[in-house]
Amino acid sequence: MARVIPDGWRELAVTGAAQREIETLALLAAGLPDAYTVYHGVHWTQVEGRYAVFGEIDFAIVNRCGDLLLVEQKSGFLDETPEGLVKRYPGRTKSVPVQMARNRDALVGRLRQRPGTAEVHADGLLYCPDYRVRDPGSAGLAPERIVDSANRERLAAVIREILPEGVPAPRSDAVHRFLRDVIRLEPDVSALLGRARGMVTRVSGGLAHWARQLEMDPYRLRVSGTAGSGKTQLALAEYRAAVEAGRRPLYVCFNRPLADHFAAIAPAGGLACTFHTLCDLLLRAAGRVPEFAGEDAFDRLVAQAAALAPGEDFLFDAVIVDEGQDFPEAWRDLALRHARPGARMLWLEDPLQNLYARPPVALPGWVGLHARSNFRSPRPVVRMLRALVPGCAAVEAASPFDAADVEVLTYADEEGMRSAVKEAIRLCYSAGFRREDVAIVSYHGRGQSRLANASRLGANTLRRFTGRYDLLGQPVYDDGDLLLESVYRFKGQSAPAVIFAEIDCAELDDRALRKLFVGATRAMMKLVLVASEPAARALAAAME
Repeated sequence: MARVIPDGWRELAVTGAAQREIETLALLAAGLPDAYTVYHGVHWTQVEGRYAVFGEIDFAIVNRCGDLLLVEQKSGFLDETPEGLVKRYPGRTKSVPVQMARNRDALVGRLRQRPGTAEVHADGLLYCPDYRVRDPGSAGLAPERIVDSANRERLAAVIREILPEGVPAPRSDAVHRFLRDVIRLEPDVSALLGRARGMVTRVSGGLAHWARQLEMDPYRLRVSGTAGSGKTQLALAEYRAAVEAGRRPLYVCFNRPLADHFAAIAPAGGLACTFHTLCDLLLRAAGRVPEFAGEDAFDRLVAQAAALAPGEDFLFDAVIVDEGQDFPEAWRDLALRHARPGARMLWLEDPLQNLYARPPVALPGWVGLHARSNFRSPRPVVRMLRALVPGCAAVEAASPFDAADVEVLTYADEEGMRSAVKEAIRLCYSAGFRREDVAIVSYHGRGQSRLANASRLGANTLRRFTGRYDLLGQPVYDDGDLLLESVYRFKGQSAPAVIFAEIDCAELDDRALRKLFVGATRAMMKLVLVASEPAARALAAAME
């Protein structure tokens, strides 16, 4: 697959001719091998006497040795005149051959001013996907330099014929530096964020659609879906459908921040909570106040709730269990007993996110469904995980976003770790992300994290969970600029840019790989790993 510069073109919401160029980029990216780099939206300026001349070249394609093919795309209709092909615009016309020659000469003229580029060869190609050239001989261009609607499916093949892959040459570096200097289309991260979220939501919504088309009686569906496959959207669709039908749904999971997030986006009319909150509510409804003192408080809570039979207020028409990989069999039975006879039941899990090493529960008689496409994580993140994590090989990198490669920063001691995290913050900011777009995720829980004791990192204050909840049951955070969470609490959530910090495992055992999988798949657009030197060496060795 060819590399396209600048990145972010898949997320652009454009129409008209710009949309046609984005479609062409998709053809070039898929049809050309990685020996080619495609620059989109290259512009040039040149001073001729007293006038500044501005022009545009739609695509500049570079092979391994630095030679160029400049592609001019003309969408819509063209006119064939005695002077050659003409493109009509409101109030004016432009000669296509003259425009192409002028753009080519100006760009190549500027390129030749760079040292080491004298031998660079530059050619041109006209691509008109909507128009068939009736008389190529009179078009003002060589027929073999025209790809029209009659042979547009051969665009990539024609490009490879005109511009062979070549062999690496020193001049190619100078060509790439030049084209990066004159690049026109720079992705605006703040503009891309909303579009990326919208695209991920749309493409991952497929699971919510077709999983609910399955017919079975009773409805018992177990979905094993990888991170970013759309499990939360499926849960929300099932929950919303129950409310709209006048029924009461129950959504129950293990992770408190995930339950809070789901409750915030779900419609009123049901109950969304953690498993322990469900036990707490059951006890309080029976007039008993749970005691949370002591290390075994939660075990006692579960045992006391198990001794109670759910009353009418705790029976539901749909039961959705999320994070099922974190539920032991005893919890399974206690959660599913809240289903009325004939209730729809949905079990969602991801074995790769099993941070507590619990064996999978048995669900005899349930229909199983596997969702292996990750629509959320950038493709370089998924490629890294496929190389690292056993069981991840079947995961498909389906995100529309092909971000930059994962960055790894190393440290030797605690001071070095803090410096590395500050550098990771700088990298995120310099890439265009805002403070609210960045999350620092610790490899450790709150009790073991050294970052959890810091109120600031350089000029950035940290927004940390205090361990307390307000009167409405919402978590209380410190005032700060940057969110700091543990990998355990951030499971089930995501952020545009994630700094996965304090990775200090000496070896990549099963537990370390699962934590790495969970932390890395929280990123939607950018991922920076901050790892100790031994952990970084283990990562590098595992990916060789």
